[in-house]
Parts: sequence; C-alpha cells; structure tokens
Amino acid sequence: MNIDRGVEIHYDGDLPARTGLGTSSSFTVGLLNVLYALKGKMISKRQLALNAIHMEQDVLKENVGSQDQITAAFGGFNKIEFEGEQEFRIQPVTISKKRYQLLQDHLMLFFTGFSRTASDIAMEQIKKTPERKKELGKMAEMVDEAIEILNKETSDLSDFGRLLHNSWMIKRKLTNKISTPAIDKIYNDALKAGATGGKILGAGGGGFILFFVEPKKQQRVKEKMSNLLHVPFQFDNVGSQIIYYSPGEEEI
Repeated sequence: MNIDRGVEIHYDGDLPARTGLGTSSSFTVGLLNVLYALKGKMISKRQLALNAIHMEQDVLKENVGSQDQITAAFGGFNKIEFEGEQEFRIQPVTISKKRYQLLQDHLMLFFTGFSRTASDIAMEQIKKTPERKKELGKMAEMVDEAIEILNKETSDLSDFGRLLHNSWMIKRKLTNKISTPAIDKIYNDALKAGATGGKILGAGGGGFILFFVEPKKQQRVKEKMSNLLHVPFQFDNVGSQIIYYSPGEEEI
C-alpha cells in the first residue's frame, strides 16, 4: 500500500477465527478497504476482492479459495462463477422478499466448540481433487438446482434442505479431514431432532455448522444442541463498507 507513516489499527471480531465463517478473508478485505480509504481511494468491489485474493494466495501462500474474498467484498445473495485465476462473474440470485425471509427463517447456525486451520484441511483437499472430479461435478450441479428451488415460489423449500444434506454427504467424503466422529454425532443428533439437512461451513474439520430446520422444529433442535452455542444471524446485502470517513484525514 506504500504507507510510510505509522498507522494504528484496531480489530474487533464478534465470532472466533478459524471456524469456517470466512473471517480471514473478511479481515483482509476490510483491512485493504480501509487502507485504500486512508489514502483517499475508493476502489471497486471487484478490485478489492482480487487484491484480497492476491494477498492471501500469493503473498501469504495460504491454501484458500477465492469465494470468501468475493463474498466479503460484494455482499448480497449471489451465484459466483469462476472462469480462470483472475476472472469471476457475479450473478445476483433474485428471489422474492417473502422467499428470502423464509429461507433465513429455516437456517440455524451452531458453533461446534472447536476451531481448525483451514489451510491444512484445504491442502489435503487440493491433493485429492484430481481423484474427486466426479463428486465435485455433482456438487457444482447442485448450485443451479438450489437456485431453481429458491426461485420457484410453489416448490417446497424443504427440498433446499434435502439438497444441502446430499451436498454434505458428498463433501464429507472428499477427504478424511473434512468430518470427524464428533461432527458426525452433532449432525446425526440434529437430524434426529428434526433438521432436514446441513453442513459444516468452510473447509471442514470443526468450526460452525449450519442446519436447515423447519421453524416449528427449531426448539427441539436447540434443546438437542444445548451444549453448543447457537448464533442467530441475518443475510448481508452490502459487503465490506467504510462506516466512518472524514475528508482530509487521508493524507499520509
């Protein structure tokens, strides 16, 4: 960033790191965004995402994907299509406000209680990718199927939960590091309590787990998961943003 004077940076996080929520990429995107603003520059969301990807993958040499940086920069409810190392396309998923809220009302987020280093788990997945093209292809096909379920107002939203379950059944077999006996128990307990489907977020191995649960069954799931931290959340539509900016302070 070519900043040659001291800068004092304070970072506050509401949730723990290394838990599959994309916190590393959110931090990188946010830090770059504010440093550009400090220099009097407001770059595009696309460039912000690309710079964050470069920082994590090329500078820090982390085994990370590119979806978290793009999601953090853009915000919103999107389908992200990758077309090479530096090319991606953002396609907003346009569903009715009622359907949007209904989906959110069916999702429950829990912290498993243990964190992990995503780069280590991702490294194993990268090694196994050539052997898992069939499984990854099936997971990719599920994306359009999920969007179709959400877009069709007359379709049963529980189909989305069942699709989530099928996706997790495939993902957990990609490597032996994605799931653990403890995670399997949490998942199976939630299904017995009424969840339709779910998945570990991020690379796997621990962190947060997301469930699709009909609202009328959520209390039972909460009781079954009483030893885990339940974290209510809402979808974000803005992405990384500067919430305070005073002209003139950018001169360094």
